[in-house]
Amino acid sequence: MTSRIFVTGGAIIRDHMGRILLQKRSDYGDWGLPGGGMEPGESIEETMIREVKEETGLDVSSYELASIYTGEKMKYTYPDGNEVVFVMFLFNVTAELGGKLDNDQTTLLFEDEQNESLQLVFKSLNEIDISTINKVQKPVFIDLKQGKLTILR
Repeated sequence: MTSRIFVTGGAIIRDHMGRILLQKRSDYGDWGLPGGGMEPGESIEETMIREVKEETGLDVSSYELASIYTGEKMKYTYPDGNEVVFVMFLFNVTAELGGKLDNDQTTLLFEDEQNESLQLVFKSLNEIDISTINKVQKPVFIDLKQGKLTILR
């Protein structure tokens, strides 16, 4: 079976305490960063901005490229047997959070139409359990915890 290349744009969204927004995804049931696949004709920035809006309801106010993940570690086999290799563009993103957090100041209040996000919560790096992170995004979180997020990974 041949693998398809899948280009994705993802967002590292931090709150005022430096915690990172994690999304519990309905398609995998595990945790990761908001983001998704590029559509024909989109720039990677447009992909990331659209996906953030769809999955979190947040408007991106500013962003900068943080890292690009490629290679063997980005291989993924879906439950249906389809194999893909992700090319993942990650951005450090600032988004307007005013009035969008629950009383716990951790949960983002949003229900997306496609039901892609089961839960959206801010967690500090030391609170994030790598074993709960989506397989493809594990290298990202290991790098974040070790402070090794460079442009090419």
